[in-house]
Amino acid sequence: MDVSDLFSSCKKGDIFRVRYLVEQRDVDLNVRDNWDSSPLYYACLCGHDELVQYLLASGARCEANTFDGERCLYCCLNDSVRRLLKDYKCITVRAMQRDDYNYFLHMLLEQGLQSDVKFLVHGQIFTAHRCVLSARSEYFTDMFETKWKGKNLITLKHPLVNPAAFGAILQYSYTGRMDIDISLVEDCTRLAKQCKMEDFIEEMENKCKQLYEFVFNKPGICVKVLSLEPHISQLQEEMAQLADCALPTDLRVGFGELPFNGVDRFPTYPDICFRVDGFDFLCHKAFFCGRSDYFKALLEDHFSEGGQLQSQPSTPVITLHNISHEIFIHVMYYIYTDNTELITEDVFDVLCMADMYLLPGLKRLCGKTLAKTICEDNVLYMWKMAKLFRLSRLEDQCTEFMAKIIERLVEQDEFAELIKEDAASLEERQETDSIPVVDEIRFHITSNVQTYSAIEEANQKLEALEELLTSINIEC
Repeated sequence: MDVSDLFSSCKKGDIFRVRYLVEQRDVDLNVRDNWDSSPLYYACLCGHDELVQYLLASGARCEANTFDGERCLYCCLNDSVRRLLKDYKCITVRAMQRDDYNYFLHMLLEQGLQSDVKFLVHGQIFTAHRCVLSARSEYFTDMFETKWKGKNLITLKHPLVNPAAFGAILQYSYTGRMDIDISLVEDCTRLAKQCKMEDFIEEMENKCKQLYEFVFNKPGICVKVLSLEPHISQLQEEMAQLADCALPTDLRVGFGELPFNGVDRFPTYPDICFRVDGFDFLCHKAFFCGRSDYFKALLEDHFSEGGQLQSQPSTPVITLHNISHEIFIHVMYYIYTDNTELITEDVFDVLCMADMYLLPGLKRLCGKTLAKTICEDNVLYMWKMAKLFRLSRLEDQCTEFMAKIIERLVEQDEFAELIKEDAASLEERQETDSIPVVDEIRFHITSNVQTYSAIEEANQKLEALEELLTSINIEC
């Protein structure tokens, strides 16, 4: 529903609605429709300058000389939009951080944090992590256990191994994304075949076909860069193997056979052990430090407080307190994959630990699970929880639900107290200043009201709300 609303709003040029959907509802602004078109494409097509500028600043992909970039440029309704696209340089850090997981993987490769292997390719050094490459490619798994076993520096001397192509393979392995000069497609394909990356090869071939057809049908268009967008589900599934392997043997019940002939034959090269409820989880500092400032401080600043694993003396042990192993499993899978299967019974405990471990994405995931349980009996409690944990989307969903049942809600003393508390929480509030929760409810009551009957219904709801405010001596 939100996705179709985003496309519709981009066609209309409704920047306020788009901002609401992107910033409050967390809708992906690079989502595709059935015609492989993005919201930015429709904003350009319809000539909405201000909206195009907002989408670009917020992370809409439109690099020059790429398929998406040239397609948007070609369809622009007017020159002002075309100039905006031409002036567009790159995605800002702020925009990249909207997607925490993709940004983390990008920085993991870019900065080589906690890397345990280096590749020397014709004079150029690439830092990497054996666990990531092993999870993404059976070829790397085999090589790290045979020809490259025990090596921290691996030299690739073959004349056909192009450094830029190798860098693109690493980029794809880490992020699922690739940006490569068209002239290097053949080199990338050759390397991908060597690395047994069939999905990558198929994706490259399909993208090349799409690109060539586009250029053929649009004379004058010049595409110099081939870009592959990540398939997040596949990336998450393969990174989940690292979490699967980190599970203690006693807790692997219910997990199916992993690739590469089972868990024991898929070494992940852990460098940290978390002990929870007496269970040892063999994990990777690169993931825990990269995704959580809490774990970064724990592992880097207080490392001397830990012990060592008897079976692997080189692996430090950190004991985590005040968390059960069941909840830690949720945290661990989120850290590796940006996702975890939550059940209602566990979600509050996971939310508390996500807040403690400084994992805002996991908090949002908990918020999505909680949103599915919103009902008349718990909506006020949910709203307070959303405020406490700063879950803006859940808070918005609660006020949206309140707007639907406002005529019954105004009869509850607890709702009146909630409004008073929200008013009191505002510093230096004057008598006529607005109250956030009231403003949000009013917004949802009046949004998308188009028919006469809907207007009548909205007016009745607003009147009920105003009567309550008057009865508790609040003017806003």
